[in-house]
Amino acid sequence: MFMSIRSQLLLAAGSVAAMLALAPAQAQETVKIGLILPMTGGQASTGKQIDNAVKLYMQQNGDTVAGKKIEVILKDDAAVPDNTKRLAQELIVNDKVNFIAGFGVTPAALAAAPLATQAKIPEIVMAAGTSIITERSPYIVRTSFTLAQSSTIIGDWAAKNGIKKVATLTSDYAPGNDALNFFKQNFTAGGGEIVEEVKVPLQNPDFAPFLQRMKDAKPDAVFVFVPAGQGGNFMKQYAERGLDKSGIKVIGPGDVMDDDLLNGMGDAALGTVTAHLYSAAHPSAANKEFVAAYKKAFGQRPGFMAVGGYDGIRLIYEALKKTGGKTDGDALIEAMKGAKWESPRGPISIDPETRDIVQNIYIRKVEKVDGELYNVEFATFEAVKDSGKTKK
Repeated sequence: MFMSIRSQLLLAAGSVAAMLALAPAQAQETVKIGLILPMTGGQASTGKQIDNAVKLYMQQNGDTVAGKKIEVILKDDAAVPDNTKRLAQELIVNDKVNFIAGFGVTPAALAAAPLATQAKIPEIVMAAGTSIITERSPYIVRTSFTLAQSSTIIGDWAAKNGIKKVATLTSDYAPGNDALNFFKQNFTAGGGEIVEEVKVPLQNPDFAPFLQRMKDAKPDAVFVFVPAGQGGNFMKQYAERGLDKSGIKVIGPGDVMDDDLLNGMGDAALGTVTAHLYSAAHPSAANKEFVAAYKKAFGQRPGFMAVGGYDGIRLIYEALKKTGGKTDGDALIEAMKGAKWESPRGPISIDPETRDIVQNIYIRKVEKVDGELYNVEFATFEAVKDSGKTKK
């Protein structure tokens, strides 16, 4: 009897030891991605688009890469940087994630940067657009855009296309400042004049009083940058103040004409010209497939934030394939440098020196197509790099 009990205890101890020995190996079989997005608040449409796109990519490509199971842990930071920092720390320390990704606004991406550096894990920026972001950590890679890419191009276009006087309205934070500075630099170099300059609060802005100042300045056009999600409210107040009837055009980077909200803006949006990285009307086979799949899955068309998320999760998958499933941060970053593929937005690549995205920028005009509003592309600037870093 004693021998029997002793044998059982030895067997039990052996089982526990075996389980402990297996535990690290099993843990390593899962690659965890901490996805930090604004799912509530003023930037909620950004978070929902990216979350949807990540889900869509994983539905289409499976949840296993290089023999590793992919697990996405979604956290809502409501675009509040203090929340972002806390959530990133919890994901890295408690959940042992191998990537942090998402980041709906620049302050959120910057808040997480020191943590990515300290933990030596990749931070994949799928939304935020200020030029300096990738300089804040050697572990940051961006699949979204920079404001310099589109704002310089719309500045040149406006100066060459009969727009002499412009009033500017931009959100008062880093991307708004980038958009304003790069537009001004190129527009004034081409002979244009800024007749009014207004900065509006990032959170819950009331555009009406600022729009009256725009109207009184009698410009040929209003250059607008507001983050994705605020364009609908801007255009509503633009129409209510009668700017659409006064012949004052709207120009800017494409955030204000986000496909996600465009159909709800009404005819006031018709004729708006913007420079941007993506339109749901982009005439490629890859995009038509993407739009059809996104509409089928979520009942609406994708916007540019969805594309940033879709390409962001693809970059993670491709990097893991290159490393054979290894999750060493330095190896993953090296695997991402120089990556290139055909995105729904067109050909893209990751600049090996800056870890920033290189992509086409399109000049688009809002037109009605089959009864719906679309940003219809009419000019293409190929393989545009971020110009913001070299000019700071």
